[in-house]
Amino acid sequence: MPVLFVLIWSTGFIVARYGMPHAPPMKFLALRYLFSIACFLPWILLARVKWPATASQWAHLSFTGVLMHACYLGGVWAAVKAGMGSGLSALIVGLQPVLTALWLSSTGGRVSARQWSGLVLGFAGLVLVVSRKFGQGGEADWMNVSMAVGALFAITLGTLYQKRFVKPCDVRSANAVQLMAALLVTLPLTLLETEAVRWNAEMLGAMAWSVLVLTLGGSSLLYLLIQRGAAASVTSLMYLVPPVTAFIAWLLFAEPINAVTVFGTVMTVLGVALVVRPTTAQTAALRKE
Repeated sequence: MPVLFVLIWSTGFIVARYGMPHAPPMKFLALRYLFSIACFLPWILLARVKWPATASQWAHLSFTGVLMHACYLGGVWAAVKAGMGSGLSALIVGLQPVLTALWLSSTGGRVSARQWSGLVLGFAGLVLVVSRKFGQGGEADWMNVSMAVGALFAITLGTLYQKRFVKPCDVRSANAVQLMAALLVTLPLTLLETEAVRWNAEMLGAMAWSVLVLTLGGSSLLYLLIQRGAAASVTSLMYLVPPVTAFIAWLLFAEPINAVTVFGTVMTVLGVALVVRPTTAQTAALRKE
C-alpha cells in the first residue's frame, strides 16, 4: 500500500502539467470533485455504506476536505498554472514530513539535534533548487512559490487534524463528505476565472486520471494510511514523492535535471529523512510492540 501510494501521489503533479494548459485550476478541480462525487455516491448506495454518525464527524471531515482537497490541490494546481514545473512543486510540498515531525515534537517532546540538522539540510536543499529557478526565464517566482507553500501548509494541517479529530469510518463515505466540502469552497472561486475549459484528448485524460486514480485511489489510500498509522510515519512517505515526480517529469516533459537540482533534491530528501527517522527510544518501543 505505501509503495502504491507514492507512485499514485507522484503522478498528481504530472497530471497538473497535462491539464492546466487546457483549463483554469479552480474549474478543473471543481469538475474533478463533481465527477468524483458522482462515482462515490452510487458505490456508497449499492454497497449500503454507512455515513458518518454524528454532526461533529461531518464537520471534522468537511474541514479536512477543505484543507486536503480545496486548499492543497488548489495551491499546487494554481502554482503549476502560473508556470511552476512538476518537479519543483513536488519538492516544495515534499517538506510536509518536516513540518509534521516538528509539530509533533513541539507538542509532545523536544526537537532533537538530529532533527534540527535535518531541518536545516532539507531547507538548504530546497533553497538551492528554488534559487536556481528564479530570474528571467525561470519557472519560479514569488507568486507561484507562495501558492505551493500555501499548499504545503494546507496538506500538513489537514493530515494532523484528520489524525487527531476524525474517527475511523468507511473511506468511501468519508471521501465523499470531504469532496462535497471541497466542491462548495471551490465553486465560488470558479466565478473569478475567465478562461474556458477546452476539452481535448489531454484534458480528458488528465480528468479521468485525476478522478479514477488520484481521488478514488490516492486520496482513499492516504485516508487509510493516516487512520492506520502515525501521522509522522505516514507523511514520511511524502519525501519519496519529489524524486519520483522529477524523474517522471524529465521523461514526459523534458523538465531539466541538472547537477544542482539533483544535489539540492538529495539534500532535501536526506534532511527530511533525518527529521522523520524514529529516535532510539521510539525504535525500542516499536520492537517491544
